[in-house]
Amino acid sequence: MAIDLGTANSRVYVRDRGIVIQEPSVVAVNQKTGQILAVGEEAKKMVGRTPSHIVAVRPLRSGVISDFEVTEQMLRYFIEKARKKKLIFNIRPRLIVGVPFGVTEVEKKAVIDAGISAGAREVFLIDEPMASAIGTRLPVQEAVGNFVVNIGGGTAEIAVISLGGIVLGKSLRIAGDKLCEDIIQFVQEEYKLLIGERMAENIKIGIGLAYQVDQGNAAQKNAVGVKKPPRRDFKMRGRNLVTGLPEEIVISEDEIRRAIEKSIKQIVAEIKMAIEETPPELIADIMSNGIYLSGGGSQLRGLDVLIEKETRIAVKVVEDPMTAVVRGAGMVLENLDKLREVLIETKELEPPR
Repeated sequence: MAIDLGTANSRVYVRDRGIVIQEPSVVAVNQKTGQILAVGEEAKKMVGRTPSHIVAVRPLRSGVISDFEVTEQMLRYFIEKARKKKLIFNIRPRLIVGVPFGVTEVEKKAVIDAGISAGAREVFLIDEPMASAIGTRLPVQEAVGNFVVNIGGGTAEIAVISLGGIVLGKSLRIAGDKLCEDIIQFVQEEYKLLIGERMAENIKIGIGLAYQVDQGNAAQKNAVGVKKPPRRDFKMRGRNLVTGLPEEIVISEDEIRRAIEKSIKQIVAEIKMAIEETPPELIADIMSNGIYLSGGGSQLRGLDVLIEKETRIAVKVVEDPMTAVVRGAGMVLENLDKLREVLIETKELEPPR
């Protein structure tokens, strides 16, 4: 099995079967008994709607384990679900897990230990940008520069890959979750309205905007007969912080662009810094091949246009960007002998058998 253990969503790939499970990385726990009540989609429905003794927790923060026991239970749930569907027959399957680039030895060991405790026979780790590049079918083992940006829920991963290794990598803890926090804060400051995480997520998906694509030629925009694209709005509901009463307010995409602008600028600045630090021979390849965007955050409207404008390098959003990491990890699983070199060296981290 290959698992993309994401901050927001987890995906499971089973050998010869493809992606079989896609569920939110949320676990509902009864604090009185310590019992796991629900995992994935069922648990997500409970977020913000549970009695005080039941909490819906996300055991991963910024792509790394923040709650070891709950992560172990979540992994066990995925393994059991695959077994119940008769997708795996091995009692103790082999796991390949995607982790953010640059995680510490302690964080790597936590993932391995959680996998072994959950019932895996063996646990391999792969850097998420590397898995993303493989899932996009880039020639990672050749002497060619591949520039990958993977924007997930907890982290934005930037990597230059060549000859089966990461030549230069950066992991930025600004991604989908941070954009939702920005929206919550903006709405609170501008409208004195308190909204929840789910509402912020719906706003981001519905009208999230990184760059107004038609910002270009003012004369052309004002020309008679030139149609401007309709501006999108969103009806958000929350609690008015002044009156304490529920309220519905319409917010525009331009306001959301302003809300997330600072975080988006930080991601773009890191991409530009990575380009500056890349060896010149690889830059020549990247200029020819372009920058590849993957992960759920890459689907933010106008983000590819903004990065292209700032870097002057062509930007491509990969096909099915949300599953690129798990597809790549799955391809490594299917061709372990050929692609073993792209895995993270973990021998000294593995528990004694």
